[in-house]
Parts: sequence; structure tokens; C-alpha cells
Amino acid sequence: MLFDDRTFYTRTTGKPVLIILHQERSSPGRVGHLLLEKGFSLDIRRPVLGEALPATLEDHAGAVVFGGPMSANDDEEFIRREIDWLSVPLSENKPFLGICLGAQMLVRHLGGVVAPHHEGLTEIGWYPLEATERGRALMEWPSMVYQFHREGFDLPVGAELLASGSTYPNQAFRYGENAWGIQFHGELTRVMMHRWVVHGAHRFELPGAQVGRAHLEGRMDHDGPLRDWMDRFLTHIFQRQGETMAA
Repeated sequence: MLFDDRTFYTRTTGKPVLIILHQERSSPGRVGHLLLEKGFSLDIRRPVLGEALPATLEDHAGAVVFGGPMSANDDEEFIRREIDWLSVPLSENKPFLGICLGAQMLVRHLGGVVAPHHEGLTEIGWYPLEATERGRALMEWPSMVYQFHREGFDLPVGAELLASGSTYPNQAFRYGENAWGIQFHGELTRVMMHRWVVHGAHRFELPGAQVGRAHLEGRMDHDGPLRDWMDRFLTHIFQRQGETMAA
């Protein structure tokens, strides 16, 4: 069943997590399933289709902004509006997670820079991840993660770096008490990865990218630890303070 079937993502009685997607057929994937398992419901919005974002998150448990093929630097009205909207979770100190584009939007909102690699390299496939001392103090991290991006970001002033990579050094960060950003993708189900490999095959020729077969073979070796980490990370973000999930 698809996530755009409202009977699916509202079947729990928990307080909703706002889910922001950037394409008509995008899905929250594994993150959506894990949040449902934790007792939350999902309020899915697609600003790219003209859907409004809430003026407050008072009635939400938090928010997750996902990735997309666009850039946080694009001069599109919905991109600017979404970046500006991030003042809502930050000012209300609500749990917030930005994934790939979502993390880059958070960086832009905080005054940081989003840009391509200085040598034109991409990360498209599976790449090593190394937690920083602060990251290791938080939890155990996967050693390999799935990437699909051509831009990275500087660490915003006041942010704590949690994990790094060799090509794009800033891979995960925390800002303040409740705002988090990750460059990599822990949300992909098997079906989603197959779709990305098929529709994104033209990107496998880019510098630094891996061939499609490596994406699928890497999943067999590395997805288990990534899935377990994603589960624990969501628990830490949305449940570590013993927040009640009742509506």
C-alpha cells in the first residue's frame, strides 16, 4: 500500500510527524514505516505541488524533510519558502531531521554554504562513514552508508559535526537541542533503491559515482546496519525525552 493512501499513514493514534517530500511519487520509505512502528502518525506535505506547510508545529511531534533532485540553491519559490519555514521547528524547539536536500536546506537556513565538490566529485552509491568523537558518544554509527548527491555543505556556525566522509567531510550534524541533518540516505527500502537505480542510471557516469550493480550488491552487505542505525537515530530524535505520542 502506498503512503499517499491516508488510511495507511493515519491509522495510528499518535501525534503526527510532519513529512515533507519533494516529488509527486516520493515516499518516506523506511523512515515512514519506522515512525509508524513507534506509534506516530504521518502528516505528508509536498510543497512542490503547492501544499502549504503549517504555521506552527504545536500539534506535531516534529518534522522530517527528505531529499529530491533539486538543489537547495535553486531559485524556486517553494525552495525559498521551505528554507524560510525551517524557522518554525527551530524557534519551537521541535524535533527536526533533514535528509540530504533537507539537511542542505537546514544549512542554508542557518547561513551555511551548499556547493558542489571542488573537484566535481559526486557520491552516488555506498561510501564509508566515520563518526566523530561527539557522534560516537551519541551512538554507534554504520561504517557504510548510501549516498545520492552532487552537492555538499559547510558546517553551519554553532553546529556539531557527528560523522564525516573522505569526499564530502560533513555527513551528519546537530544544531541546538533538536535539529539534525544527515547527507546520506537511511530511508530507502529495497523497492525504492531499485527505482533510484533505474531512473538515476544516467548519473552513474558522473565522477565518483558507482555503477548500478554496486548499489544493489552493496545493499546486501551494508543495509542491515544502516537500517538498525536509522531505527535508533529516529528513537533518539523523537523519543529520547520520553515525549508522549498521544494526540
